[in-house]
Amino acid sequence: MNTTANTILVTGGSAGIGFELAKYLLAAGNTVIITGRDATRLKAAAAALPGVHTFRGDVADPADVDALVQHLHNNHPALNILINNAGYAQLNNLLEDADTFEKASKEMLTNYLSIIRLNEKLLPLLRLQPQAAIVNVSSIVAFAPGSRLATYAATKAALHSYSLSLRVALQPAGIKVFELMPPLVNTEFSSEIGGQNGIPAAQVATEFLEALAVNNYEIRVGNTEAFYQLYLSSPQQALEVMNPVAAETLVP
Repeated sequence: MNTTANTILVTGGSAGIGFELAKYLLAAGNTVIITGRDATRLKAAAAALPGVHTFRGDVADPADVDALVQHLHNNHPALNILINNAGYAQLNNLLEDADTFEKASKEMLTNYLSIIRLNEKLLPLLRLQPQAAIVNVSSIVAFAPGSRLATYAATKAALHSYSLSLRVALQPAGIKVFELMPPLVNTEFSSEIGGQNGIPAAQVATEFLEALAVNNYEIRVGNTEAFYQLYLSSPQQALEVMNPVAAETLVP
């Protein structure tokens, strides 16, 4: 896949991983459009990323999505790469919390169902391009969940499964499907779960561009690769690594 001269949409591009992806893609010579819910943060991102295009909208809002799709058709008809990066997560205690359903509903809509909707609505535009790709940003927790992120991890597991099917389904149309799977990343998004101990978002962007260039469709960033190998050899051990405090109770 070419890493330059593309027209790329990055959802959730005003901060964190999305911001770094936009930064690196711009530097590589691409036209980049970023979206975000917060107009103030989007304006700040635009000021820090000369040449970036912005669109304020929520990927979980059907009206915003329709407006985004129309905007892209009108202003960026050469769009050939869609990066589904926007996400939402909340810590959740499955034993004690009384609002698990509400939290899970918002996570599932933002992290999974909204991606299916946006992919479907932009597929006609992507099919017009000589080279096109969809990138779904999932997570290391798609392989084994942490108990405090149980419902968030479930959305990423669903996204992983969907990405596999989408890759097969879009192959006849020549549209490539990548899955970007970061571990813990040091961003504001992950601050509540010890994000300061994670890898820098710039590393995610660097490894993504390297993998895109060689058509490495499942991009297991940083220690996600080692964790994936552990998961393949022992799903139980992978679960215990992700939940160290509860490990003793998980051993039969």
